[in-house]
Amino acid sequence: MRILISNDDGYFAPGIAILTATLKNQGHEITVVAPERDRSGASNSLTLDRPLMVRQSPSGFNYVNGTPTDCVHLAVTGLLPQLPDMVISGINHGANMGDDTVYSGTVAAATEGFLLGIPSIAVSLANIQAEHFSTAADFVAGLVQRFSAQPFPEHILLNVNVPDVAAEAITGVEVTRLGRRHKAQDTVKTINPRNQTMYWVGAAGAAQDAGPGTDFHAVAQGRISLTPLQLDLTRYSQMGVIEDWLSR
Repeated sequence: MRILISNDDGYFAPGIAILTATLKNQGHEITVVAPERDRSGASNSLTLDRPLMVRQSPSGFNYVNGTPTDCVHLAVTGLLPQLPDMVISGINHGANMGDDTVYSGTVAAATEGFLLGIPSIAVSLANIQAEHFSTAADFVAGLVQRFSAQPFPEHILLNVNVPDVAAEAITGVEVTRLGRRHKAQDTVKTINPRNQTMYWVGAAGAAQDAGPGTDFHAVAQGRISLTPLQLDLTRYSQMGVIEDWLSR
């Protein structure tokens, strides 16, 4: 299979290197196009106010002075001589569960592949310490093998979160829904040497909706979480309510 790999941690991140090596060992044709620096939290942003450049590192990885979405968009619409069979984003350093998916550059890179008509997977190692990248890489390699042998019958965008444990400690795989977090922690204010106020966005809140069936619950129980995502933002249940409101 031809696989395009990207991420939001940057082309130098350990997760993308381990994932690439694992899939190459399976015999897949791999192209890496990733940001030149950490772009965590970039979401689905495209760079439209300046031109972008693509360079190649000694590892052979291509890197772009833009966002994760830029990387996949450029690769699919201009860089690659043939469309990839799959886009994989990751392995992210830390979880992307619940509300994280709205902000995540990891999920955004996979989403761009999905929007461009390519089956796509976002994969994250659900611990900021991030020690067991090989557990996630081997699991994704298994998904790719399954997809190659039995292509999924529908257009697919999967968000995968893997507990940061050795493979033998994984207790199963669960198809989940996204949970929800509490309100984020307050913004942190500091004063710089010029007596100017500086602001840091607060950390994500704790999990609120984290019961059985959610991605949070599955990972907490030692299971790999697979969440199929969709991009239709229409709130159909309110369409009639808005029509009634406008008619009054």
